This record gives sequence, C-alpha cells and structure tokens, in this order.
Amino acid sequence: MADQKERFVVGVHKTQRIYLEDPQPAVPAKAGVRGRRRTRPQTQARAITVEEWRRQQPPEAWQPLVLRDTTKGELEVEVLHQWVWVWDGKSPPARRWRLIVQRDAATPSEYKYAWSNAGAEVGWETVARQHGQRYWIERAFEDGKGQVGLGDYQVRGWRAWHHHMAMVMMAMLFMVEERQTHQTEVPLLSCTDVVELLCYALPRRKSSAAELLRQMRLRHAKRQASIEGARRRQRARRTKRQQTPRKT
Repeated sequence: MADQKERFVVGVHKTQRIYLEDPQPAVPAKAGVRGRRRTRPQTQARAITVEEWRRQQPPEAWQPLVLRDTTKGELEVEVLHQWVWVWDGKSPPARRWRLIVQRDAATPSEYKYAWSNAGAEVGWETVARQHGQRYWIERAFEDGKGQVGLGDYQVRGWRAWHHHMAMVMMAMLFMVEERQTHQTEVPLLSCTDVVELLCYALPRRKSSAAELLRQMRLRHAKRQASIEGARRRQRARRTKRQQTPRKT
C-alpha cells in the first residue's frame, strides 16, 4: 500500500519491532578470503518492541485527545507519538513511519499500537483519530447483523451471496439516509427506530402509531439521560484531575 502512494493507519501487535534511528541495512562484506559470500542484509542499530518503547516514556509524554462524542460522553484518550524506522528484514531501505500508542484516559490499562505512513504535513491528532475510525466499521457490521440480516443467509453459490449482500447494503444505505435526513428534528434516531417505523408503515403493522412513537420517545429519553449523566461524571473527573497536583 505504501508503494502505491496510499496513506494508511494500521494496528500492530505490541511485539512489533522498531528502530529509533535509521538502521541502514546493508549486506556486510566477507570476514576473510574463504567462506561464503554474505547475501542477507544486517542492520547497524538495535531494534526494540513498541511495548518496550512505550514503557520508556515518562508520564508527561502522553497527550490528551478527544476522539468523538458518544452516548457516554466524550471519548477521551491519551496518545504517544513518535517517528520510527521499520524494516522487514529483506528490502535494503528501512521505512520511516509514525508510531501511535493510544490508551483510554479513564482506564489507562489497555494500550493500542498503530503506525502510519502519513507525512509530516499531517498532524498526530489526525492520525490518532483515523486509527479510531475502525469503531464505525465494527458498528456498521453490528447494525447490519442486528437489523437487516447481514448474517442471515443460506446459500450455496457466490451469485446468491452477492445478491443477499447487495440487498443488505441497500437497506443500510436507506437507514443512513433516513438518519441524516431527520438529524435536526430527531438527533437520536437509530437503526432500530427506522426498522420499527418501517414495521408500522408496511402493510403488516405491529402496533399503532401512538404506541410506536411512545416507545421511540422512551428509548430516546433513556439514551439522552445516559448521555447527560456520562458527561456530568466526565466533568467531575476532569475537575478533580485539574485540582489534584501532578507528581513529578
């Protein structure tokens, strides 16, 4: 992907090895007159794992960042950023990429590692937010399976499978368009709400319009109360952190 001039952000395992300086891989010369000619390149620097590098960083190196709004308030994370070199052990030149380490600000016990080939003109905040976009992919699969039958098929050929997937994607596109159309007047409209409204509008109605709207308003009231409660708790934690002196 990097050779195709495509910008990417990809998650890596904590054991991924990196170099903090250009390793300058090269094939060493023969040690003497006898012996085989060396063919495998070797590096001039020591490699460490991304987990080792993370453990070496001081507490003040972590930078706060808000990824997005959620039903439980703002999703706050802390980020480490560093330019590193990556070498696959085969090709002569090492690549200079960006390493991003991310942890939840509220419960900093789990770490996510990623690297990107984004250039210096792209801020580390943008790279970290792009890494967090995988949530929406997982959410799309969750809505597809739960609301429009993404996984509910029994087929024996690719053509039937493609037909089913096409219908699923059309249904998901319809739900997205309905949520965007009514974003102003019904900001908490969900895929579940759209399906319930369709069940009423289609010939085989499950309940009356008044009952349907009552249930939807009840769901939205509970979600809004959850959002406001989470934001109050976040503000309280933020105020407490600001009032607590930081250890040096």
